[in-house]
Amino acid sequence: MWLGIDVACRAAHQASLTDERGRFTWSGRKFRTTVEDLHRLWAMLPAGIEPAAVTVIMEPTRNAWVPLAAWFRRQGATVVMVPPEQSADLRSYYAKHTKSDRLDSKILAKLPLLHPDGLHTAAGLGPGESLRRAVKLRSNLVKRRTSVLARLDALLELLGPSWHAALGADLANKTPLRFLAHYADPHQVPRLGRARLARFLHRHSRGSWGETQADGLLAAADETLALWAEELDYPDLADDIAIEARLALHLTEEIKDLEERIKVLLARADPAGIVQSVPGVGPILAAQILGRLGDPSRFTSLAAIRSYAGLVPGLNSSGLSSHHSGPTKSGDACLREALFLAAQHARRTDPTLAAKYHRLMTVSGKHHNSALCHIATTLLTRIAACWRRGETYQLTDIDNAPISIVEARRLITDRYTVPAELRAARRATQQQKRTDRRHKESHSAPTNGPSTTQPTDTHAA
Repeated sequence: MWLGIDVACRAAHQASLTDERGRFTWSGRKFRTTVEDLHRLWAMLPAGIEPAAVTVIMEPTRNAWVPLAAWFRRQGATVVMVPPEQSADLRSYYAKHTKSDRLDSKILAKLPLLHPDGLHTAAGLGPGESLRRAVKLRSNLVKRRTSVLARLDALLELLGPSWHAALGADLANKTPLRFLAHYADPHQVPRLGRARLARFLHRHSRGSWGETQADGLLAAADETLALWAEELDYPDLADDIAIEARLALHLTEEIKDLEERIKVLLARADPAGIVQSVPGVGPILAAQILGRLGDPSRFTSLAAIRSYAGLVPGLNSSGLSSHHSGPTKSGDACLREALFLAAQHARRTDPTLAAKYHRLMTVSGKHHNSALCHIATTLLTRIAACWRRGETYQLTDIDNAPISIVEARRLITDRYTVPAELRAARRATQQQKRTDRRHKESHSAPTNGPSTTQPTDTHAA
């Protein structure tokens, strides 16, 4: 029996049941995620049906499907997840101008007959997995902190460029954030005095900052006062800067605490340290790869793992023509982010990856980001292969002979370093493609030259 369920987040779910021939036993039964409703729905199955003969088919609608999948698995049923775009295409085929929860549940119940290859058994708790949830939360917190620091950088531009020079280029450092959270008003800085300001910086930087930075901040405050005089509302701007600085500090503390929890979860999920043995991959990246990928052994092939990550190129083939596009990006974005960062580190340590990156850049004419996507795909395949064999990652040279990290980096430096001129040329080409607007301007846009429709001679006019 096939039980198709259209999952709702706030409204009632709808379920339809078919036999192995696709004939409906019943359809459009409504229920909610409560134990009472679930037992009532389960009791509606035909008498004599074994739980193992029931397949529940759902879409991953936000997180509402997670408790349903866990409950049905405990009853002995098989739970199958279907991508929403796949079921939407089938629904359009059956009823192009109709969309209803009842119809969705009926389409899902018939899906094993229509597209049996598209059924993928759901294992684990999905978003309920602690490691999977934690690494996604950390990625979001890092992006939020980046946005806060960008706003803080823009506010400092109002005070003048000397503040960036005095505080350093890295505003993520806790010392400038603590200073800006209290003393962003240029009137306050001279009142502190050189000695008190130096002590403040020395204490909060654990001795790495001192009188030199204090002198820079005093000079920056004097320059701001000379630049703006009293035209700018300094206390109001200081309050805005302090809010952003406190937000950045709070996010930094949350990220630090979360990273400690992630390390514990990684040690539990990968006690042998297989993922972390990849060159250039620390505990955070290893946890993000393993947490978002899940158990690599659940995939039927290495190609399926690459497809899950969305790193395989799209294909449009018809007759004698065939065209490959960029990566499909249909998988987990958080996983691709981790693999991209891991590839950047790994190609500097692994000679085989460095050789491939060098060939893509120098021979194939790829841009840096495109070459890294190829490296990330190869790296993901190797991680999955190591996991299946239960072996750690082994560095080798291009002849597959084991090699140490020191020897590997020396080999990369000697043979696989991309010339700086070539890298700059690739970068300039990409920037030119993004910024060239000569063929994108509106026909009504003003030209740089003299007008051809209006007289330019004032006397003639």
